[in-house]
Amino acid sequence: MKQLLSIIVFLFSFLGIAQNDVIFNKATEAYNNGDYQTSIDSYSKILENGQHSAELYFNLGNAYYKLNQIAPSIYNYEKALLLSPNDNEIKNNLSYAQNMTLDAIETLPETGLTKIYKTITGIMTFDQWSYTAIVFMILFVLLYIAFYYFTYATKKRIAFIGSFACLFVSIIAVIFAFIQYSDFSSDQPAIVFDSEVRIKAEPNKRSEQIFILHEGTKVNVLEELNEWKKIKIVDGKTGWVTSESIKLLKDF
Repeated sequence: MKQLLSIIVFLFSFLGIAQNDVIFNKATEAYNNGDYQTSIDSYSKILENGQHSAELYFNLGNAYYKLNQIAPSIYNYEKALLLSPNDNEIKNNLSYAQNMTLDAIETLPETGLTKIYKTITGIMTFDQWSYTAIVFMILFVLLYIAFYYFTYATKKRIAFIGSFACLFVSIIAVIFAFIQYSDFSSDQPAIVFDSEVRIKAEPNKRSEQIFILHEGTKVNVLEELNEWKKIKIVDGKTGWVTSESIKLLKDF
């Protein structure tokens, strides 16, 4: 009975993937023909079916960009980057879309150590650092075993040094993976979707307005209170905005 259920689940999954492939091809064809809204509707249907990929979000971003819909285009490019953070094509298109936003916000300057830290840890995602740690740990074990089986002193020395070099790299990779995962988990980015948002000093409509943001601007959510979210922008300013005015990126 369990085997029959497994087969049925597999068949439905296979049919679902095949159906999504058909929809994806139709969406791409619509995009190439300049029918961007149909393309968006088709790509969105795939998302509703539970399939997510960097390519899918990238194509959605392109379609929205063609329709001059700033916030949705940036939103989908950013989601594509979450899944494929080192993709230069996504970064380039995101940059084009961001040039259409009204808010020119200066980023807080970073210290030299912070830049070095972000450059090194940002080489790979946390899962890639994890895979690297596993690979070098396996190499450490193999070289350490070889150390015991080698008879010549030179080979034993090379195996011994190599094994601990692999162990060192594995430990560093684990540390970087943990740092990357911690940063990813604590970060709650969102995109402003309203054409204009008045940021409040406190989470109520009668509160003082402290600044204004426009659609497409990226913010980071710090906390939530009822229908309000406290946000922070790249220049360090914070304030409160209604939840309906922004859309969280990590809603997979």
